[in-house]
Amino acid sequence: MEQLALLFVLLLGAVVSVPVGERLKLPAPVLMTLAGIVLALVPFVPNVEINPDYILPLVLPPLLYAAVQRTSWRQFAANLRPILLLAVALVFVTTAAVALVANALVPGLPLAAALALGALVAPPDPVAATAVAGQLGLPRRLVSILEGEGLFNDVTAIVLYHVAIAAAVSGTFSLPRAALELVLSAVVAVAVGVALGWATNKLIGLLGDATLQVGLTLLVPFVSYVAAEELKGSGVLAVLVTALFIAEHAADADDVMGRLVNRSFWEIVDTLVTGIAFGLIGLELHNAISAASGRWVEWSGWAAAIVGVVVFVRLLWLLPATWLAKKLHDRRDYDEEIPVSWRETVVMWWSGMRGVASVALALAIPLKMDDGSPFPGRDEIVFIAFGVIMATLVCQGLTLPRLVKKLGVEADAEAEDAFERELALRATKAAKARLKEIEAVEEMPQESMDQLMRAALDIGMRISPDMLDDHRKEDFAKRAAKMKRMRSIRGEMLSAARHEVLSARSEPGADPEIVDRVLRHLDVRSLR
Repeated sequence: MEQLALLFVLLLGAVVSVPVGERLKLPAPVLMTLAGIVLALVPFVPNVEINPDYILPLVLPPLLYAAVQRTSWRQFAANLRPILLLAVALVFVTTAAVALVANALVPGLPLAAALALGALVAPPDPVAATAVAGQLGLPRRLVSILEGEGLFNDVTAIVLYHVAIAAAVSGTFSLPRAALELVLSAVVAVAVGVALGWATNKLIGLLGDATLQVGLTLLVPFVSYVAAEELKGSGVLAVLVTALFIAEHAADADDVMGRLVNRSFWEIVDTLVTGIAFGLIGLELHNAISAASGRWVEWSGWAAAIVGVVVFVRLLWLLPATWLAKKLHDRRDYDEEIPVSWRETVVMWWSGMRGVASVALALAIPLKMDDGSPFPGRDEIVFIAFGVIMATLVCQGLTLPRLVKKLGVEADAEAEDAFERELALRATKAAKARLKEIEAVEEMPQESMDQLMRAALDIGMRISPDMLDDHRKEDFAKRAAKMKRMRSIRGEMLSAARHEVLSARSEPGADPEIVDRVLRHLDVRSLR
């Protein structure tokens, strides 16, 4: 019961941290981590007891699925080279560097366990990085690279982590077998992801109702993860492929209600699960310190050394990798997004915060080996992992806004406005073209045609008022003000209607189901 109460406290904190973080100019993930630390210090708050087997399948699938909603396959395809340099190569390099240092520093820590530590601290967290980046107004290309890196480095790191854990608990390791398992894991994950994505899109089209569609998408990431894991594939990669397939092959452009409900629902899930995950970071830090049993000074030294390795390996890798990506970009006409200056490279370096994936992997380390003996160095690994998470998340998360401001890295507002105007023009042209098609087959009064043509123009103007010249813009402003007043009056009329219908709910003999049906009709009318 105490654990359940703590869960509800974390859920409440996740909701409250968003507006509080905006007011205090602090990223919500950092705020939830600090809140978790405060909770851990309160005497009556119980210690968190989570079965390691449940961490990854419960936390990662919804977070990955929600993160993919903000991107597209085109972005991944266009940015494949920088993502491979960061998400794959950098994870391998970081894992190897951390493993070598940890194996040398921590007495009795086997190399396989050290590799598991390297894999779990290697991937920067996409949730933390994009949450901070979203508040700072970074260039879209940097945000795209951070999102792509965050998603794919989780896949790479988790596959490496599973190989290392398997080697540690069994006591045997074969490089050819591990390489084969990596390839088969990826193939199985892609197959599961594509198959489930295709089936989900077909089911979404059959279900029709927005509520049922959203309910299906809630189940999909968990099914994708578990199915791939049962078939010895990468559950994380399967979720990623499934989400990308569903997003890329979204069936109905006119399913307005489904799209709005789906987006709102997944924003809620993302907020709640992220809040719980980062709250657990703070709570588990207390357990990690307790596990040190008076040796926390020595263990803190180990953690500090690994923090240095993680942070500076990223910098030492990014400098030549960015230079190489830029050289290749200049030689060929690639439509990819890369840092264009050393300032942007520095911001990318300092954005390498560790978070949810590292927490989930640290807590998922088995308690025992295959022979029943304790997992070697588990307490030390968890302590060092949480040291890395706290140092990067809190220190880098709190100082990144100041660094961005000092370096003057900001979004290219002119390019974003130009693209918005282009989309507004395309939307207007599409509306006008459809109107002419209708005019060719239907007899319509000229007055109605003029009104509909103005409505087609309004579609683009509402997206980007700068698409017209000053004179026409002034005419639109006057017309928009008049329409705004008319909408306001219609809104007040609908509000009066809703209040009247809602009051009928408490009247004797009123059928609440019919009242709710009528109220839903008025709500949809108001939304339109």
